[in-house]
Amino acid sequence: MKIGVVGAGLMGGEIALVFALEGFEVLLYDRDDAALQRGVVRLDALLDKGVARGIYTAEAKAEALGRIVPVTDIARFSACDLVSEAVFEALDVKREVLTALDAICKPGCLLTSNTSTLPISTLSAALAPSRRPAFIGAHFFSPVSRMALVEVIPSFDTTPETSARVVGILQRIGKTPILVKDVAGFAVNRLLHAMLIEAIKLVEEGVASPEDLDTACRLGLGHPIGPFALMDAVSSGLCLQVQQILHDAYGERFRPPALLKQRVAAGLVGGAGRPGWTRASIMGPAKAQAGR
Repeated sequence: MKIGVVGAGLMGGEIALVFALEGFEVLLYDRDDAALQRGVVRLDALLDKGVARGIYTAEAKAEALGRIVPVTDIARFSACDLVSEAVFEALDVKREVLTALDAICKPGCLLTSNTSTLPISTLSAALAPSRRPAFIGAHFFSPVSRMALVEVIPSFDTTPETSARVVGILQRIGKTPILVKDVAGFAVNRLLHAMLIEAIKLVEEGVASPEDLDTACRLGLGHPIGPFALMDAVSSGLCLQVQQILHDAYGERFRPPALLKQRVAAGLVGGAGRPGWTRASIMGPAKAQAGR
């Protein structure tokens, strides 16, 4: 099989990588060479860490990178058997990509979306009716190279054969797929953001600091990472975006906290070395020092 991935960002790049590591040839698309180059450099550094830790051999690294072909011409996807859309989490952007793929991909090509919140049946409206039975959600989790779970979300039109084929392919690349009903936010993000919203409210109310709540979740609940460290890793801006979608779908229980909105507006979003959740960033350095 030949795989296509649209979007060379954090998610798309690693989706391409997990397929390449299992021997698939992968076309990795982005609109410009600079974005593609950044994506390849990121994957090279990720694989170097894996080699240093004994996860991959140097030979496996070279072979995987050799199977990933960066392209800026989406028409190259006409030869693909499965295409994963992994672009920005915005309905208009994803619909534009799916419409382009609909016109390019061969009959029988499996189309998947890595959306984390948008209903698959809503996205499928961008496709011709004949294409919709082979379209399905395949929501990977970050970091894709380490997280085993993939939510598989059939739309109203997805056939059981498509679901079974995609589940089988995901198992071939070492993932654990679960089938989830097509609703906004699916399953995991609804569970996760209910916890994140409550964690931020605890900070707003002065019950505990972000650092102490992270410690509580790691040592008291057995989570590998606390809620604030997780928000820093994926960025608070993305968390706010997801919560706004969930709030639109489900109402008051997913209303984004005022503190989250304030921090995102101030640029305190975490991710890529930017300022994140700390006691000092909540209270100000002087008050934080006095409270220690």
